[in-house]
Order: sequence, then C-alpha cells, then structure tokens
Amino acid sequence: MRTIEAYARENGDIGIRNHLLIIPTVICANQVCNRIMQMVPDTISIPHQHGCSQIGADKSRTFDVLAGTGRNPNVGAVIIISLGCEVVDPEALADAIRETGKPVVAFDIQSIGGSVKAIGHGVELAKKMKAELDRQRKTTVPLSKLKVAVKCGGSDATSGLSSNPALGYAADNVISSGGAIVIGETTEIIGAEHILASRCADEPTSGKLYEIVDRFEKEIERMGTDMRGGNPSPGNIAGGLTTIEEKSLGCISKCGTAPIQGVIEYAESIPEGGLYFMDSPGNDIECVSGMAAGGAHIVCFTTGRGTPTGAAVVPVIKITGNPRTYKTMEDNMDVDVSGMLNGELGLEQAGNRIWDEIVEVAEGKWTKAEVLGHQEFSINRIGPSL
Repeated sequence: MRTIEAYARENGDIGIRNHLLIIPTVICANQVCNRIMQMVPDTISIPHQHGCSQIGADKSRTFDVLAGTGRNPNVGAVIIISLGCEVVDPEALADAIRETGKPVVAFDIQSIGGSVKAIGHGVELAKKMKAELDRQRKTTVPLSKLKVAVKCGGSDATSGLSSNPALGYAADNVISSGGAIVIGETTEIIGAEHILASRCADEPTSGKLYEIVDRFEKEIERMGTDMRGGNPSPGNIAGGLTTIEEKSLGCISKCGTAPIQGVIEYAESIPEGGLYFMDSPGNDIECVSGMAAGGAHIVCFTTGRGTPTGAAVVPVIKITGNPRTYKTMEDNMDVDVSGMLNGELGLEQAGNRIWDEIVEVAEGKWTKAEVLGHQEFSINRIGPSL
C-alpha cells in the first residue's frame, strides 16, 4: 500500500494542508473576515455575495457549500463570523462542521459591538487557533484516501489532443491506487453524455446522468435562450474549438477510463474510491468551489489558453498541452505536456508526469496558484434574490 505524509483527521479523513479557515455567513461579514485574514498570516477567508435574501433550495445550497468548505479535510480549524440577522444559521453551520471533529468557533458582529470589536476578537481567536494548528504534525496515511477533482478551463484545440487525455491517464492511476476522481461541468458533457452514460456502473447511475443533463437543458429553455454564444466561449472558438460536441469530447477524456460509480449533486460529499460525476456548472470558480465543498483534496486543471485561478482550500495543479501557453504563462503552469503534440512525449509519459505532480503536491509541494496566493471562491446559485 502506497503511503504519504499528511494530517490524520478525527473522522478518518486525511488532510494534505492544515488551513485555518474564516467563513463569513453573509456578504455583510466579508470585510471583517478579510481584515482578520490580513492581520493573521497564513489564514484563509472566503468572501462571497450570499447568505441573505435567499430561500428554499438556493438558501440550502449556500449553506451546503459553506459547510462543505469548512468540512474539507485540508481545513484544520474554522472561525465563523455572521452579522447576526442573515438567513444562514451560524450555529447550524458550526454544528455541521464540528461533526468532523475539528475546532469551530462562531460569533456575530452585532452582538460583539461592531466591526472594530469583531476584528479584534477575531484576530485573537485566529492567533490562538493558528498556533494550535502549527503544533500538529503529519503522520503516515494511505494514498488511497486521496480525492482528486479534474477540471478544464480556457480550453483550446490542444486540450483534447494532449492535456485532457494525459490527465485521464493520471486519473486512472489515482483510481488504481484506491483513490477517488470527481469530474463535473454538466454544461460541457452535452453532446457526449451518451458516452459517459455507457460507462456508468448501473442503470440508476446512467439514468441520473441523463436526468441532470435534461434538467440543465430545460432550465436554459425556461430562460428562453440558447447556450450557444456562451459555450463554446469566444476564447474556446479563437483557440480552435468549433462546436459544443467537439469541446465535450475533449473534456470527458480527462476523467480516464474507469466506470462511473455515482452521480452526485453540487457540493455533495465525494465517496471514497472510484470515479464520480458532480452536477456542476462549467464556470471555473463555481465548479471548483463545489468540488472543494465535496471534499476534494486537489484539483487538476487543464488549460490550453491559460488561466491563473486557484481555489481557497484546495491546491490547483495547472496543466497545459499548449507550448506557447507554457512559455508565456510559466508563472502559472505546473505541468507541461505539450511534447505530446510533436511526438516527444507519449501518453504514458505525460500521464505519469501529472501523476508524479499529484503525489508531490499531496505530500506538501506548493502549486504555482498557491505560491501566487490564489484563493478564488464562488457559490453557484439556483434561485432569485428577494
């Protein structure tokens, strides 16, 4: 059994990072959380636009993403800061995260006496909790506990020819080692959903896959619009992609060849071992935030045209198969597989290059996005604001 050095969590999870996360329950608490993050080094805040004027499933989604991000095994402790009158219940949020066994503290700005007092209180809390996290040590844990999300963005003609199939090879390595792979982007399997459905482990799973594609297409129809014009994006088209189907066929190759064991909802917990599909938008930040809330440890992100984005609590490995992009955006790219285009690099070599990077990042190597401080976070909404 292959092992790595990581943090063993009380609930049996492993963490490859040990973040102190500061969660605002509502947009009104963003600035207090950001100021605490600025004053206590190596903490992470996740400002967002939600938490108030939401109802029903839309309100539940905000709660689930915030709770899931706090529950992510890369997070060692959490501070929750509310305003005091929003629809997201801070105590319920704290309880949902506390189930994992990690320390969680919550307080609200109105009760404590305003922003200045809230910042001062939060800084003191953060210093104490961060010092406790810094005393924790890694232990030897099985690599089979690893959950890796695969994502593509800023795709061009090289994505389907090199970086996506190379990532697919690495994804097969993750699964054969006992780990889990999650792929998402419902919008970007359209036209190729029948191929993924044929790979599902059973009929209920293939039925759920068709159901989420149908649900998305009906929502687009309800809005009286057509997704063409937004997907493929203008950048995709400039990069040589001509149709949604062509983009989808390249997109799905990044999840490898294993059977799909289950289809899960946005931000739903990712099971251990095997390949799973998460119903999520193609939008980079919203998709990755949902995967992080589901418990992914790492995101492998292929890009042809290049993108600098990262994620709040999950290291994002950038992979490109475009030699020009690697040269012009080397500051942002972690793995170059562009040698596949001229025969210098075979599929197995390229896939193993990504697999080696996954293991090194799991053992603590920082990605370029982490070095640059990228901590993007965004919640996908499904309802109107009141």
